[in-house]
Amino acid sequence: MAHLSTKTYGNDRGLSCCSRQWAADSDCHLLHGYSFGFHFVFAAEQLDARGWVLDFGRGGFGLIRDWLHDMFDHTLLVARDDPERPALEALGTRGIARVRVVEGTSCERMAELTFRRADAIVREATQGRCWVESVECSEHGSNSAIYRSQPAIERLAESDRLRLAIESGTDSAD
Repeated sequence: MAHLSTKTYGNDRGLSCCSRQWAADSDCHLLHGYSFGFHFVFAAEQLDARGWVLDFGRGGFGLIRDWLHDMFDHTLLVARDDPERPALEALGTRGIARVRVVEGTSCERMAELTFRRADAIVREATQGRCWVESVECSEHGSNSAIYRSQPAIERLAESDRLRLAIESGTDSAD
């Protein structure tokens, strides 16, 4: 079993960025902005010398915080496959926007992007002792998406299997 700790970097932090869902059949195809919020779940089999999963200061979460600000604070997120990508990137060339080209601009893609970057940061900062279990990205109080690690998904599936076995009275060894 692993120890878990969480960190919320909420929508109130001001990570205001602009994007568009170019393929959407709604107003989401237009440029619009959000102040993204993130909820992280960190895990470790062993706690550090202070009894922590992850240092939430400079040496741990601080590195993630710096990346979040660089990636999402007053930036324009452009999907790699956006047909208007050249025009949007030109805004960066002209000094009108800080453009970040990403695989996709959905909340789901932002959760995955942030998970992958945060996991790399945490594993390096802790020499592999700690990892990211999941990242939830929220556009606002009503919409969010979660990206989970494969081991987390497998643990949830095993937990569900055991719960069902207990509820049905069957032996999990059968």
